[in-house]
Amino acid sequence: MPEPLTDQVVTVCFSPGEDADWFAASEKVHDLLHVSGTPARRYHVRHRRLIGWLTRFLGYYLLDATRRFGAVTLAAGGRKSRLDLTGTAAKAANDAALRWRAWNTHINATTKPARPWEDYLAQHHVDPAKVTLYEARRRFEQQPRVLAMLAGCFDPYELSVYQAGEATYVGLYWRIALIGDALITTDGRLLAPASDSVADQFRFLNEACAYVRSLRSSARLCAVAIA
Repeated sequence: MPEPLTDQVVTVCFSPGEDADWFAASEKVHDLLHVSGTPARRYHVRHRRLIGWLTRFLGYYLLDATRRFGAVTLAAGGRKSRLDLTGTAAKAANDAALRWRAWNTHINATTKPARPWEDYLAQHHVDPAKVTLYEARRRFEQQPRVLAMLAGCFDPYELSVYQAGEATYVGLYWRIALIGDALITTDGRLLAPASDSVADQFRFLNEACAYVRSLRSSARLCAVAIA
């Protein structure tokens, strides 16, 4: 079963003509988040229909590209026009759909709906002395559906997204594949979720996806996995 994307990744955007090598991306991440990072090869590389037979072997306008049988297939970033953002999103959507359908067959069809982790975490925040974090976690994980997810190697802390349906689960993951966990704009602004809630994740990802769509084809992107 395909694994979900779990690395913490920051997408760094560069204006056309701006220095956009790996060191520049790493410096922007360090300045805003005070962490170091490494290139994250997340993007599929685009090969145009007519000249793709040639460009598939060339790594120009790409950052930290990797090859398969000599052809460039993945990169940590590069010129927007060279990155196959549609293919990247489609691959993530397909993997997420497979995970959700497996969950639907083995968990959803055999167990009763459960309360998501966010409900128990809220109880802890309301009265930490009465409901410790340990107790909140214990109450959450003793639910039959959560135990079944743990046994089946599904992440129970994604329960609210699984229970929201296939379209919601898939929609979250294809956005994550394109953006990651935060985005640095060309003018140095940091976009990130306001909280850990799924709703805030979607708000951030929708804003970030719209921003990336608005960038010119000559702009550059770089995905940085932060430590």
